Amino acid sequence: MFRDGRVGVIARRCWTIPACFVNPGHRFATFRCAGRRSASVRAVTAIPRSFRAYIAEKVDDRVERGVRSLAASDLPPGEVEIRVEWSSVNYKDGLATRADGKVARISPLIPGIDLAGKVVSSADPALAVGATVLAHGYDLGVARHGGYSEFQRVPAGWVVPLDASLDPREAMAIGTAGFTAAMSVIALEDRGLRPGDGPVLVTGASGGVGSTAVAILAQRGHEVWAATGKPDEEARLRTLGATGVLSRDDVTASGKPLESERWAGAVDAVGAATLPYVLRTLRTGAAVASSGNASGPKLETTVFPFILRGVALLGMDSAQMAIERRRAIWARLADDLRPRGTGDAVTDVDLDTLDGALDAIVAGAARGRWVVRVSD
Repeated sequence: MFRDGRVGVIARRCWTIPACFVNPGHRFATFRCAGRRSASVRAVTAIPRSFRAYIAEKVDDRVERGVRSLAASDLPPGEVEIRVEWSSVNYKDGLATRADGKVARISPLIPGIDLAGKVVSSADPALAVGATVLAHGYDLGVARHGGYSEFQRVPAGWVVPLDASLDPREAMAIGTAGFTAAMSVIALEDRGLRPGDGPVLVTGASGGVGSTAVAILAQRGHEVWAATGKPDEEARLRTLGATGVLSRDDVTASGKPLESERWAGAVDAVGAATLPYVLRTLRTGAAVASSGNASGPKLETTVFPFILRGVALLGMDSAQMAIERRRAIWARLADDLRPRGTGDAVTDVDLDTLDGALDAIVAGAARGRWVVRVSD
């Protein structure tokens, strides 16, 4: 039960099951809410009567955050019920818990855009009880309750079976950030980038996306240059495989519409502050995979990199990726795209100590990754 007495409010829909609509002879109950189309939810659940979750709720002009006790009826419908063992802290999670974040689309909200754990109940035979799985993207932790909950219920079409070589904690150490880094490398290589073509730049290299991109690119044989605003991260970035390290000033200073061609490719995890530099210094025909807006969403550039050098700006959206491709990339993250040093620079927090990590990632204080122990 939430603070205002509502039960399971998701995307402005009421998920309370009217008793007259429940057919005890069926595994699922069908109901209508406010004249909307019917939905299916479990009439029988493997979720316990009470469990803990971290809630962010907008109250007037502020957001109240903290751990509360919930019930199965507080969760949205879905074919798969998961005991969540681990989640992670991403920039979007931090924004979802701020009054000015402009990310959360429901309130109250269980944040957490990714989760990993074990299936406790499933209507999909391909996702058996006891299977280790993960889920991320889609509306999770934004318009639908997310990973900061000891139990969660999700659609079967959002679930990725976890490779036996990855345990839930390691999967969340990679998490949405590492998945986005892998997407970026795949996009650049699909466009023709090969080892030996020249240096590849990674901005925001000390964060989750950036550090994982450095590791993956380096182990695939690329010459990687890492740009970071944290000079004390240089040793770690070189350990991950960076050939050289640039300062924040090197990649944020203003310049001419076109500068000397330097980079054979780039992964930009920062946005407004660095992307203009990247575009004007890419080599002819090169591309940048862009996924970040930590420095802001506004892009100030010219058309010259595009019309005179034929460079490409590749947008990386992991949230709405089709499940088949999502599962294929996770299979590669357990194999040829598995980043070195996955467990390095990873800090564990739990639901009770989550506040500090959420604040720090928005403030730009990320060094590596935070993983969240949700349940034992």
